[in-house]
Amino acid sequence: MRPLTPADLNPAILNVQYAVRGELAIRAEEFREKLQAGHKDLPFKKVISSNIGNPQQKGLDQPPLTFTRQVAALMEYPPLAELVKDKWPQDVIERAQELQEEIGSIGAYSHSKGVPLIRKHVAKFIEERDGYPSDPEDIFLTAGASAGVSLLLNVLITPPTTGILIPIPQYPLYTATLAQYNGVALPYHLSEPDGWQTSLAEIEAAIAKAEKDGITPKALVIINPGNPTGALLDVPTMESVVRLCEQHSLVLLADEVYQSNLHKPDTHPFHSFKQVVRRLGSPIPLFSFHSISKGVKGECGRRGGYFECANISPEVRALLYKMVSVGLCPPLAGQIGVDCLVRPPRPGQPSYPVWKKETDEIAAALAQRTRIMARRLNALPGVSCVESPGALYLYPRLELPQKAVEAAGKLGKPADALYAMELLEDTGICVIPGSGFGQKDGEHHYRLTCLCPGVEEYVGALESFHVKFLEKYGGL
Repeated sequence: MRPLTPADLNPAILNVQYAVRGELAIRAEEFREKLQAGHKDLPFKKVISSNIGNPQQKGLDQPPLTFTRQVAALMEYPPLAELVKDKWPQDVIERAQELQEEIGSIGAYSHSKGVPLIRKHVAKFIEERDGYPSDPEDIFLTAGASAGVSLLLNVLITPPTTGILIPIPQYPLYTATLAQYNGVALPYHLSEPDGWQTSLAEIEAAIAKAEKDGITPKALVIINPGNPTGALLDVPTMESVVRLCEQHSLVLLADEVYQSNLHKPDTHPFHSFKQVVRRLGSPIPLFSFHSISKGVKGECGRRGGYFECANISPEVRALLYKMVSVGLCPPLAGQIGVDCLVRPPRPGQPSYPVWKKETDEIAAALAQRTRIMARRLNALPGVSCVESPGALYLYPRLELPQKAVEAAGKLGKPADALYAMELLEDTGICVIPGSGFGQKDGEHHYRLTCLCPGVEEYVGALESFHVKFLEKYGGL
């Protein structure tokens, strides 16, 4: 019998690259296993996973929100309500009872678009946020925002000439998914000197180049707040983006999963594209994504999220329903997480004081770490770092010595990938090189999260390594 080989597989998957879980993450796991096995030959005592926005992973200190976990526990095991009825807040018990009456057992399939009651709650959340109506029939609950992004890119792409405009740097989900579905990535560069702001001129240039190359731009991706940059779009820029989509008949894909990760809300507030589109009366097709994985919830493993359709015809919406039906339904645990996201405790409810304390402490810790890390990184020779006003990351730029560039070239690696690998091998800190997110030729960056506790020790290790790296390759 002939064995199964990579040559027998869909050739598109050979082009899929996902740096967040790539070579560095695999190497980090190898080091973690060595440490667990008792090896003493490594120059560090623990692996710090700063490569991925996974707030509740082992080794970090972000706790789950009590309200979400109590509701989830009661949904998993309804008889628990009798044991905790005089110990847990009454609003928790009432929330679980309301959801149980609608859902029944969470071991059963739900509607393919998600539990109707939860979709109504999502629509109400959007209405309260934006001041414009939202129809529950326009809401699709998903297994995290990534599942919604993958679905929409799949249905939008007509190989081989469909182009999707993506920001550079970008979250590698987009390039990986485009490779999977044989779409064409049309990069437009964000402006680092302007705090990673979105440049309309860059988007226009990318459209012109695509059309010259025989590619049809079909959609524009905006990540707001940005990943990996943390930048937020202001309203005038958002309005210009909407008008550009009108001019070029583009679908707008608004990735807004970090909308509650705001470190400077007074000067850098979040505005949704749904609000801008409705206020302008724009007809552009819009899909907006949100998730329980980010914000202050950090419930990545539950796989909960949603997308909302705006200005989407009933015929297209029916085809989307057909596609999600193939997967039967999103996870019920994630759907319950979405309900807790869009219906948190309100002032006056028993759970509110604890919820308020927990969310305020998480938000303050993230903002403080971002400030400290940006200040310390900017003090290093050959490093410049925009202090992110949102999201969970910093994206420092590196000026690396020519000897490091040459050494990396001999290994067939970008120079920032060499930097990241040596950082991991020296300190146990796993970051992702800028080459995994996209950057201009000759530039070098890396992304690290602001989730790690013990920020003084953590940043101190980054500083010591950076100086040693420069000394090793003649940069000092």
